[in-house]
Amino acid sequence: MLKAAYLHIPFCVQICHYCDFNKIFIHQQPVDEYLMSMKKEMVNTTSRFKDYEMETIFVGGGTPTSLSEKQLETFLNDVNVVLGNKNVKEFTVEANPEQTTKEKIAVLKDNGVNRLSIGVQAFQSSLLKKLGRTHNREDVYSTVADSKAAGIHNMSIDLMFGLPGQTMDMFKESVDEALALDVPHISSYSLQIEKKTVFYNLAQKGKLVLPEQELEAAMYEYLIETLEKRGYKQYEISNFAIPGFESKHNLQYWNNNEYFGIGAGAHSYVEGTRRRNAGPLKQYMKLIEEHGFPYIEEHIVPLSEKMEEEMFMGLRKQEGVSDETFLNRYGVSMFDVYREPIRRLIQKGWLEKRKDTLSLTKDGIPLGNEVFQEFIGVVLD
Repeated sequence: MLKAAYLHIPFCVQICHYCDFNKIFIHQQPVDEYLMSMKKEMVNTTSRFKDYEMETIFVGGGTPTSLSEKQLETFLNDVNVVLGNKNVKEFTVEANPEQTTKEKIAVLKDNGVNRLSIGVQAFQSSLLKKLGRTHNREDVYSTVADSKAAGIHNMSIDLMFGLPGQTMDMFKESVDEALALDVPHISSYSLQIEKKTVFYNLAQKGKLVLPEQELEAAMYEYLIETLEKRGYKQYEISNFAIPGFESKHNLQYWNNNEYFGIGAGAHSYVEGTRRRNAGPLKQYMKLIEEHGFPYIEEHIVPLSEKMEEEMFMGLRKQEGVSDETFLNRYGVSMFDVYREPIRRLIQKGWLEKRKDTLSLTKDGIPLGNEVFQEFIGVVLD
């Protein structure tokens, strides 16, 4: 049974210099019409695929908090009515500090949202400016304080490392500031230079100076050691939580479970098929109006690919991949299917076997992508 839904709000007040997600500058966009199209997609999706019971809902973007209070109210009400919130354990909305007012927080709280994912990235104004972010340190502290006052205590903040001009002292300061906020979840990612971004264009011209790889690795190591000392468990390569506050929604992905994906550019995984929605707003809305569904790609996932995904998604988690789960899903042991790559990776010291579970070692975590590649193309359908 499907238990998760991702909903995409593509609008932004400011386009960040590193972001390659499906997004659009909100000014003069048909926001209300888009939200109506999303409602239609939700209705059509739940009518077609009935075997679901929502446990986690995640609203991402773009910037969901770029919506007005009224738009947020309408949208969240539609989500609750169509998807149903009776059994929802975790309802997350991504929030940008400078747009998350007390009034918007009240709307979120009143409509069942019980978790915020706050895009902080850094606490230094010089770095935020380079990233194209428009908030400041005070905005972050206000958002966290106002959310707690409204009764939303389950919050995550995002930090980035490996940024242009970022020193180790700057990153240490950001980690310290994040800990001072006393939120139960912290995600931290190294900067990736993606095509169709300001940073990519600067890099192509030789105008983007990034920290050396050794410094980036040292930042990641400092992050792990510091957060663990403060009681945060690293439960996934880039995610740390006080036990009990792990992201239930993201665990749906890492456990290779199916989910609805609603909105422009959203991806879904339903009944063994992955679909990708049209990204441009006009195309998305036109497809909804004319066909009821906006997907432009459909891929029936073969058994070999499902098993690959089980491995490289599951190995992102600190607890790793359980052979019992693998056997129940695919009727065969992962130790038989992937005997050779597992042997090689254990020999290198990147994987370890504990009872029936396979997981990354401390040395294997920074080399995750290299490890995951070992499971690609081993099984042929």
